[in-house]
Amino acid sequence: MNDIFKALADPTRRKILIMLKEKDMNAGEIADAFNISKPSISHHLSLLKQANLVLSEKQGQNINYSLNTTVFQDILQWFFEFRERGDRE
Repeated sequence: MNDIFKALADPTRRKILIMLKEKDMNAGEIADAFNISKPSISHHLSLLKQANLVLSEKQGQNINYSLNTTVFQDILQWFFEFRERGDRE
């Protein structure tokens, strides 16, 4: 869970997740939306993958990224359980 919160703490990574919510994208398309280097975008994508927030699939020379919605469901469940525990104390 720590990897998830670390990944979500950065505004660039949050923006990438918002973009991927709209549609699957390759690394080049994601990089084009930012005014930072491609290696920096690659690092952000790597951290998102490490946190299991995004999935990647190689297609030819491109790697396509998509949201891992299963993890978001797990996060929501954690928040609801956290809130429930807080209400009982």
